[in-house]
Amino acid sequence: MTDQHPAPRIHEDPSLRVVRNDDRERFELWRDEQFIGFEAFEEHEDGTVELRTTIVGEQFGRQGYARTLVTMLLEDARAQGRRVCATCPYVQEYLHRFPQYQDLLAPSCELPPAPAVREKRRRWSLPRAH
Repeated sequence: MTDQHPAPRIHEDPSLRVVRNDDRERFELWRDEQFIGFEAFEEHEDGTVELRTTIVGEQFGRQGYARTLVTMLLEDARAQGRRVCATCPYVQEYLHRFPQYQDLLAPSCELPPAPAVREKRRRWSLPRAH
């Protein structure tokens, strides 16, 4: 990557793998036999993969696993010549931080402005009243 757009820091652990689980419509991140998290997706008729939500187990939070999962998914999409649509706020924010992946966005998929994405993520992280 260029100095202007540094590569995302990810876990380089060779035991990490992404498994496509079509029954649950998600890409799962595993380390050996340990489930770490997933990215929910929907595959559209035109082949675009909509990335809907990123979930990482609480014990793996704030350790870069979500970033690793999204990076692995986007690198795979690039290798396969596929387009993505980011409706997940985490993936949207990722694409703002690492714009070198924005070329993977499907033409019909707009990336919301960074301030709107940050605000949405901030609202979602607030404790909810019962």
